[in-house]
Amino acid sequence: MTKEQRERLQQQLQFILEIDKEKNILRQTHLSGHGRRENDAEHAWHMTVMAYLLQEYANEKVDIAHVMILCLIHDLVEIDAGDTYAYDEKGKKTQREREERAADRIFGLLPEDQQKLLHALFEEFDAGQTAEAKFARSMDNLQPLLLNHSNGGSDWLEHGVSRQTVEKRQGKTRLGSAVLGELTEEILDANEEAGHFQKE
Repeated sequence: MTKEQRERLQQQLQFILEIDKEKNILRQTHLSGHGRRENDAEHAWHMTVMAYLLQEYANEKVDIAHVMILCLIHDLVEIDAGDTYAYDEKGKKTQREREERAADRIFGLLPEDQQKLLHALFEEFDAGQTAEAKFARSMDNLQPLLLNHSNGGSDWLEHGVSRQTVEKRQGKTRLGSAVLGELTEEILDANEEAGHFQKE
């Protein structure tokens, strides 16, 4: 191993150990079967498998490997920034600033070429403009929706969330997949009928 290889490998290993901390970031969503709160790493893993299985429903042809890495890295910044609940309007005001600082520090642990690559992937997901980012973001929306639906809407009930509030976020699912957007509407209809949303 050359000196350059050793230095590069050390930077990569430091990053690999750092991202293990993602397993400590708890989300508001509970595991199916009314389990404990899921963590960010579980959320990213779950939506990555979903993306692979559901790729046929993407609105546009996507590079699925690219979608999968977007899913895997999109929440690494929450190691520093913390999880911002989807319906926390106050938290969302500072979310971008917190996440940018986190991206600089966390991706900055890597060798410069990989640092730039992962930062660009994070920005791509956040912007949601490419076909891959749109589909990855559909998975980011659909995954907690499926878990919450499987738990009888308990997280929406606990936080007093209205259908309109959920719909505002979930409407973006259609940008990546019209089919999964339809599924989302069906799930929201079922939960509204069951009284799982707070009235506006």
